[in-house]
Amino acid sequence: MSNSQPRRIICKLGTNLLTSGSDRLDPGVLEEVVRQVADLRSDGAQVAVVTSGAVTAGQARVGVTQTRSSVGARQALAAIGQAQLVQRYDSLLQRYGLTAAQALITRGDVAERRGYLNVRNTLLRLLQYGVVPIINENDVVADEELRGGAFGENDALSALIANLIDADLLILLSDVEGVYDRDPRTHDDARLIPVLPNPVSMMQAAGDVDQRSRGGMRAKLEAARRASAGGTEVVIASGHEPNVISRIAAGERLGTLIPADTTVRDSRERWLLAGLHNGEGIDLDRGAVIALTTQGRSLLAAGITNVRGQFERGDIIQLYGADDIPVAVGISNYSSAETIRIRGKKSSQIADELGYNYGSAVVHRNNLALLPNPD
Repeated sequence: MSNSQPRRIICKLGTNLLTSGSDRLDPGVLEEVVRQVADLRSDGAQVAVVTSGAVTAGQARVGVTQTRSSVGARQALAAIGQAQLVQRYDSLLQRYGLTAAQALITRGDVAERRGYLNVRNTLLRLLQYGVVPIINENDVVADEELRGGAFGENDALSALIANLIDADLLILLSDVEGVYDRDPRTHDDARLIPVLPNPVSMMQAAGDVDQRSRGGMRAKLEAARRASAGGTEVVIASGHEPNVISRIAAGERLGTLIPADTTVRDSRERWLLAGLHNGEGIDLDRGAVIALTTQGRSLLAAGITNVRGQFERGDIIQLYGADDIPVAVGISNYSSAETIRIRGKKSSQIADELGYNYGSAVVHRNNLALLPNPD
C-alpha cells in the first residue's frame, strides 16, 4: 500500500463470500461489510460497494432453485433480488446514519463516451453527498453477465468503476486468501503472493470460473490489471478475514497487492481501459505488438493475424499478443467483417479489397491505450 491513506475506495463482494458457500445471503457477512464501510466513512473516506448476490436474494425470496441454466429465470430473479439486496444494505447503513443509493449499470450505458461521463458524474455526486453507492450489473436488461460475458460476476465492473471515479483503492473480496503461486486446491505447498506487480504473469495459471459464481481468479486478475493500469491500487483478499476492509485501507498487508501503474492516464485512456467489451478483438503478430508497445505506432492491417467475435466500426476492442493476453485496447476503424477481409494486407490494398477505406490504421494510436507490459 502507498503511504497515504486512500480517500476513495471500492469494495467488490463476490457471491461465494456473500453466501458463505450456501444458497442464500449470509446476514452476518453483510453486517460486517457495512460496519467497516461505516468506519471508513467516519474517517472521511468515500466508499462504493460493487456487490453480487441479486439472483441469490431473489431465489430466497420466492423459493425458486435450480435456475442457473436459464437466463430468463435468472433475469427475473435478479429483478426481485435487486430490491431485496439494496434494501438490506440501506437498512444496515441507516444504523450508522448513512444512506445507500442503487446504481445498476450495463455495458451499453458506458460504451459511449457521453454515457460514461454521465455515470461518472452521478457516482461522484453521490460520493460528495456522503452516500454509499451500491453498484451491480443491471441483469434485467443486460444478459451478457448471466451468460458469462460483459462484466463477469462484477469483477470487471469493479475495474470499470475504479476507472470511472478515479479510485485510490479497489478491494476484491471473495472466499480465497489472495493469489497463490499455484492452485492451493491441488498443491499443498502453494504459497500466497503478497505483491504481484504483473498480474498477467499468473493469468494463464489461474483457474476458470467456479460453479456458484461467474468469476474466478483469472477474472479478478484481469480486473486488477485494468484497474491498476488506470492508477488504482488493487488488493485481492478473503472477505472472511476479520476487519479485512478496515485493515487494508489502513495499510496492513493482507492478501495480494497489485500496485497502481504510476503512468498518468488521461480520462479518455481510462475510458478505453474500462473493459467495455466481451472479448471482441484482433490477434497481432509479433511485429505489430512491438510497433504498438515500444514504438508508439498505430495498428495496421498487415500486422493482424486473426479476428475474434463480431464488432462494428467505432467499437472498443482488445488487441491480443502472444498467449491469449491483450496488450492494448482501442477503437476500431473497421468492422470485424471488414477486418477479416483486410487482415495481413498492406494499407495501400485496403481500398482495392473493400472498394473504400477509413484510413490506413485499423486502430489509430490516438484511439488506443496500452495495458501493462505482460513480460
